[in-house]
Amino acid sequence: MTSSSTQVELALAARAATGESPTWSEAEQALYWIDIEEPALHRLNPSTGVDESWETPSQIGAFALCESDGIIVALRTGLAKMTLEGAFAPLCPPPYNPLEHRFNEGKCDRAGRFWIGTKHEPLRGRKAGPPVARELSFFTNRTGFEERSARAVIANGLAWSPDGRTMYFADSEQRRIWAFDYDLEAASLSSQRVFACFAESDGAPDGASIDEEGFYWCALYGGGRVLRLAPDGRIDREIRLPVSQPTMCAFGGADRATLYITSASHGVDAEPLAGGLFCCRPGVRGVPTARFREA
Repeated sequence: MTSSSTQVELALAARAATGESPTWSEAEQALYWIDIEEPALHRLNPSTGVDESWETPSQIGAFALCESDGIIVALRTGLAKMTLEGAFAPLCPPPYNPLEHRFNEGKCDRAGRFWIGTKHEPLRGRKAGPPVARELSFFTNRTGFEERSARAVIANGLAWSPDGRTMYFADSEQRRIWAFDYDLEAASLSSQRVFACFAESDGAPDGASIDEEGFYWCALYGGGRVLRLAPDGRIDREIRLPVSQPTMCAFGGADRATLYITSASHGVDAEPLAGGLFCCRPGVRGVPTARFREA
């Protein structure tokens, strides 16, 4: 492993409670992201530094840009289609008890399915029992939710290899990332194997992205860094950050060669940049963002 000398810059002093899900819109040349704990969808224009936001009716755990207009938002209360005029049209209730769980991680595959995981997080005031894992599922307008065998207490790390034949998925609770063989046509998973696992002192694997060379970029929550993992799970490179709680990374920019990194400020008041949105130029390009297909 090499420690990268890549310069990390503050793209936005957001002070987000839990910034997440950076997603590049090529059409708009803008970066969408969310704050889970202060529920809102944001859109940053990197060229002007202007960050717009739209409040959501309940906690937002993930989202996907649609191939047509609009955005699919994964709220604690279920999926909805949102417009930038602030309208919300309910699509489907959640496949869980919203008093106990919420959506936590979601991305689209190349076929436009919205894959979504959950986090066991009882609403404030409810007695918390032992952590409960739930299945990863995907959503289409035609089928609704369909569950698959991958399970997690805190779903994270969703990504696909450039050829679409390998899917990655993490459980932050277990500090483990798995790889699966992925059949795009059937949306089926097989040959589950451990891709990487981490000690408590490393931090927990959180959100991730893939570059054109097939390397997996993962934020380590509590570890203050982003790792680049080779397809065999070997740590190839690390980028250290000025905050301890990075949450997810994603490639963007006109050339898809800027790595954007969200972070959380919850519980780290002593870190002045916590909750900020960061960026760097690691010398590789990401793959295009897949969008939700409504047909």
